[in-house]
Amino acid sequence: MTPATWTAPSPPSIKASASNTPPLTLVADIPLPGPAKRFDYQSFDSTTGRLYISHMRGDRLVVFDARTQKLVASNEGFPGATGVRAVPELHRVYVSVTGRHEVAVVDDRTLAVVAHVGGVRFPDGIAYAPREQKVFVSDESGGIDLVIDARSSRVADRIALGGEAGNTHYDAVSHCVVVAVQTKNELVAIDPASDRIVARYAMSCDHPHGFLIDGPNRLAFVTCEGDAKLLVVELRTMRITATLRTADEPDVLALDPVLQRLYVGCESGAVSIFEERFADGRRTLAALGEYRAPYAHSVSVDPATHRVYLPLQDVNGKPTLRILEKR
Repeated sequence: MTPATWTAPSPPSIKASASNTPPLTLVADIPLPGPAKRFDYQSFDSTTGRLYISHMRGDRLVVFDARTQKLVASNEGFPGATGVRAVPELHRVYVSVTGRHEVAVVDDRTLAVVAHVGGVRFPDGIAYAPREQKVFVSDESGGIDLVIDARSSRVADRIALGGEAGNTHYDAVSHCVVVAVQTKNELVAIDPASDRIVARYAMSCDHPHGFLIDGPNRLAFVTCEGDAKLLVVELRTMRITATLRTADEPDVLALDPVLQRLYVGCESGAVSIFEERFADGRRTLAALGEYRAPYAHSVSVDPATHRVYLPLQDVNGKPTLRILEKR
């Protein structure tokens, strides 16, 4: 990512084709404790096989062992939990707790909260920059990225974004932290060493909130809540190379790096599914179809087993973790 602002021309729009056969098939429905209310983000720790899930309106942190297929914990005390990020090298899990305007720091060995970091209005997406040992947290309504020193669990900085913050991710290749500034229709690149914005990139869509970085293939996939678009961004040039359609109100994304499948959970009750392909000298996406389920806006994937996890707030009156696999 270069420190310059660049506005991409509008690429051709590609509509996702409907499929009569969903690309996913049911493995199991695991009933979960707590109320039948909204879930939010997930974080998969591939070193332990643990999946951490924010049960947002259940005020809980859910921990599921994907290797044993058993629930480990559903811990209360996380009111309005949104973002969650496991950092195995620190034995820490960071949880955005909107009800307390803070980030809770959890020890992944005991699942006890070991620190509370305040100074944030509505914490959401979370990223970790390993070289600097800093945690970056989207403050959606506060219009900043909060920076936490992971060694001391104290606020290190507040980076003004100039608009509402969507998700935040770390790009291990450019060593930048990237934030979606949804009310400005931009991606913003931050140098985690200096905590300074080094570039702004215009996104040709309405309200980009969720995105995901495929570092090895130098692509970003950006979802836009306002117009149900999925942008393919070439990270070397920051050019938008394709625009696809998703189900309405796309939210959370997950990538299976081995199968090269991209899953987009949508507030409208669908997971839009795509496959990375190499065509015309470049890597892009092809639509595979949809899997429909009520409240299927949060999705994660186990890269070892390729199983897909959908926490659904209400299946026969119970919150449920739905497990799926490739058909």
